[in-house]
Amino acid sequence: MTEEAGYLAALAANPADALAMGNYGGLLNQLCRFDEAERMLLRSVALDPRGWTAWSNLGNTMVELQRLDDAIAAFSNSLRINPSHAPTLSNLGVALTARGVPRHAMTVLDLAVQLDPDNAETRCNRALARLAAGDYLAGFEEYEWRWRTRAKPPHGLAAPLWDGAPFAGRTLLLHDEGGYGDTLQFCRYAALAKARGGRVILRVRRPLLTLLSRLPGIDAVVEHGTVLPPFDLHCPMFSLPRVFGTTPETVPAASGYLMPDPTLVAAWRARLAADGGGSRPRIGLVWAGGPHPYSRESSLADRRRSIRLAELAPLAAAAPEAIFYSLQIGEAASEAAAPPPSMRLIDHTGRIDSFDDTAALASQLDLVVAVDTSTAHLAAALGRPVRMLSRYDQCWRWLTDRADTPWYDSLRLYQQPEPFDWATPIRQLAADLRRAA
Repeated sequence: MTEEAGYLAALAANPADALAMGNYGGLLNQLCRFDEAERMLLRSVALDPRGWTAWSNLGNTMVELQRLDDAIAAFSNSLRINPSHAPTLSNLGVALTARGVPRHAMTVLDLAVQLDPDNAETRCNRALARLAAGDYLAGFEEYEWRWRTRAKPPHGLAAPLWDGAPFAGRTLLLHDEGGYGDTLQFCRYAALAKARGGRVILRVRRPLLTLLSRLPGIDAVVEHGTVLPPFDLHCPMFSLPRVFGTTPETVPAASGYLMPDPTLVAAWRARLAADGGGSRPRIGLVWAGGPHPYSRESSLADRRRSIRLAELAPLAAAAPEAIFYSLQIGEAASEAAAPPPSMRLIDHTGRIDSFDDTAALASQLDLVVAVDTSTAHLAAALGRPVRMLSRYDQCWRWLTDRADTPWYDSLRLYQQPEPFDWATPIRQLAADLRRAA
């Protein structure tokens, strides 16, 4: 009998079993069946208003449904009954960070850490709240707890972890972590690492190999999953801001640090010239991220960050002289075949083989409009103007209540004012395009 079947049998025997309902609601959360979980958990707390576990599970449901005020209320109800439950405090901190009040979240997470100081998930939650609030020194330091949340040994590498000390005559391996956007954001530190020592090797996934081979400070680039050459020290790229003591005021290379391939640039320049349009503005579009089917958290976040191409129709009305170019990769790329009627959209993505091609194409565009994806990082790292549409519970790296970012001088943010409201930031961006035109 499966766990779900067990709960269903218990509820068939006793339809008023509030505890079984509360626990079943928690299972439905794990299965990403949030609408069902809400119904089950609301029944549970109606039958037993002092069921703190059900209130806590309901808070988790509401976070996933992006009803953040309801989530905060549910967690608060749970804590009124059981005020010393560290996981509920930690989850309340997550909800408050998503709600855009990370400093309030830090107060709650401090209590959770006091109750359970060795809980790696809570430590990571507090680290992300600190980063969202701009407290980079403490945030990046505490985010090293992320390695304790994983089944593998830290980093999976036997060599010593580099602490930033000079390493003349030795070899340092910098290795990727997270998605492509993370790699593109943090590879900027390679030049700083090179200044402190000898040889620097970069390990990344195949689509980034050729582009990052031209990164300043890199002696060699190796593909993820291949045999590594000998090295003496290593550092995951997400740890480099901690190593260099980065603050929002000291982010390096914010004005652009990647270089497109000159041969590819020439080819893409000729290709775009053949499209016609003369001096008409060229605007690249990315409307969806990768689905990340093997990561529950990333997959759920992708649903919140991605939109449909049709929702960008106001941009065409605001910039009627512009020629739009699809930069969309993956399943959502098929939407380029049927753009909004008023939008002239050209799709050359079938010719893109790697990030090197995307970089060369982006270098020939006047503007890139994107949701929070690796292409936004790529274009901004090239120094190209980027207008990024950001979900309400946006990533820590974009800080709070800002339209700019210390990571990229050329990137401007258009954040949802409420969950699921893409119309407002798109309307604001359209107004800015109209003024610029």
